[in-house]
Amino acid sequence: MSSEDATAVFSIFDYVVFATMLIISSLIGIYFAYFAKVKQNTPSEYLMGSKSIGVLPMSMSLLASYVSGISLLGFPAEMYTYGTQLWMVLSTQPLVALTLMYIFLPVYYKLQLTSTYEYLNLRFNHTVRLLGSVLFLIETMLYIPIVIYVPALAFNQVTGINLHLITPAVCIICIFYTTLGGLKAVVWTDAIQTVLMFASMIVVVIMGMESVGGFSEVWKRNQHGDRLDFFNLDWDPTLRHTLWTVAIGHYFSWLATCSVNQTMAQRFLAMPTLKSARLTVILLVLGMWGLVSLCCCVGLIIYAYYHKCDPITNGSVAKSDQLVPYFVMHVATVIPGLPGLFVSGVFSAALSSMSTGLNSMTGVIFEDFIKPKLKKPLSAARASFLMKIMVVVIGTICVALVFVVENLGMLIQATLSLGAITAGPTLGIFVLGMFFPGANSKGAIVGGVVSGSLIGWISIGTQMKMAQGVITFPKKNVSIEGCDSWVSGYLSSVVAPQVGNKEVESVFALYRMSYMYYTVVGAVVAVVVGYIVSLVTGGTEKQVHRDLLSPIVHRFLNGEREADTNNRKDLVMDTELT
Repeated sequence: MSSEDATAVFSIFDYVVFATMLIISSLIGIYFAYFAKVKQNTPSEYLMGSKSIGVLPMSMSLLASYVSGISLLGFPAEMYTYGTQLWMVLSTQPLVALTLMYIFLPVYYKLQLTSTYEYLNLRFNHTVRLLGSVLFLIETMLYIPIVIYVPALAFNQVTGINLHLITPAVCIICIFYTTLGGLKAVVWTDAIQTVLMFASMIVVVIMGMESVGGFSEVWKRNQHGDRLDFFNLDWDPTLRHTLWTVAIGHYFSWLATCSVNQTMAQRFLAMPTLKSARLTVILLVLGMWGLVSLCCCVGLIIYAYYHKCDPITNGSVAKSDQLVPYFVMHVATVIPGLPGLFVSGVFSAALSSMSTGLNSMTGVIFEDFIKPKLKKPLSAARASFLMKIMVVVIGTICVALVFVVENLGMLIQATLSLGAITAGPTLGIFVLGMFFPGANSKGAIVGGVVSGSLIGWISIGTQMKMAQGVITFPKKNVSIEGCDSWVSGYLSSVVAPQVGNKEVESVFALYRMSYMYYTVVGAVVAVVVGYIVSLVTGGTEKQVHRDLLSPIVHRFLNGEREADTNNRKDLVMDTELT
């Protein structure tokens, strides 16, 4: 389908549906800025919503922020291109939830934190806190441009409008309501956008199933096309996806995202009690199972629909990440407004992730970099105004970085690979602090820097080799026998078999490692190097309160740490003295 065809079928009803979503998002920001009983005029209200947000909207916000448009387009593309092995990421999510609920969250709530990086200051020192903050800012600045690029790609596919024109429009809306409404606007727009995401994917699944001939036909065609691959038990770490790389790798990457990344942790900490935060985690996991499974089903349906005429090979789409919008324009145009609903769902996912990232980055920059440098404390109103200015500046920078994203490979792999540069080291530093009482600030800094440097080298080096075509991954076979006869004949004579690059064996071994293991390696290196350096430099510089350690470590503490510390001010004073 050409861009011209797509423009013709994206009707006025679709534009109305899409515009309505953007208008509602903007109105929510305006409401919380000017009409809500409690205005967003203090840092506490702007960043934490006064800890008055309900469990359901908060869990929907977390889901919307984590899933993003990357999942809505990336998971189906993954199923179509490489098969269903990545679907098994869902298998370890309950274990991540338990780890978060009973190991990390109790520490945060005991210390009454508003930022996860406050913990690093209490446990180590201000320098380690800044290291954690810098790692977070780098990770989020790498992530948001990809999040912005995804809906622009989808909109370009269904309308033909240049994605470089779409990108600023998306960001202006997002920056607008995030700037005005703070966390409450972010959460409530996320909640509405989550409904749109589910609705759009459910509609695509239902109509796709009907167009193919039902679930049994979808399953049969995917089985015949060798897409159903759930239990590859090969332990080879260089294989892109196996059950082990997916399960082990995702456990660490999702744990890093939920437990120590401020974007997610900020919402958990904005809940009034630990019990409500744990309930939010449970609802998040249930939502993840549902939405990710819908995305994966869409990928299977797309393969079943195009199993005899691959749209990528015949030139209908340029990249696998365009498959979903291309498919939607084939099956959903019979009902006016449905393509608009789908595009709204993808944009909703992007807006929610971007708004959350902007809000979190603003809080971290203000609390960790600006506030300590002020000779006189700012008034609540001036501090809130300064943070709103920062949202605009950060958002503008993110838009500029979108142009880099176009040169990356698969969305899912690129996102996890680049995110692991900081996710692994950050998780390692927190584990070092919560599980090893003898660890000190020198060990945390050296461990984090060494880990980040190693994973950055591996990740960027691998992306460069992939861009050069030196590293490729064997894709599942596709067919063009059902295309128009002249197209099929021409393509059969020019298209080479889809196999992995034969030169991959000569590539440096770490570049060949599955990207799913990046966070694992990063966390382990940070802990091992950090603890060794701590031992060499004399161990902890100060007595570590039990409140700074994970509850499961308490039983192993000696008598000197048995005294419970209920007053957080004692910990702050101890930190300042050291």
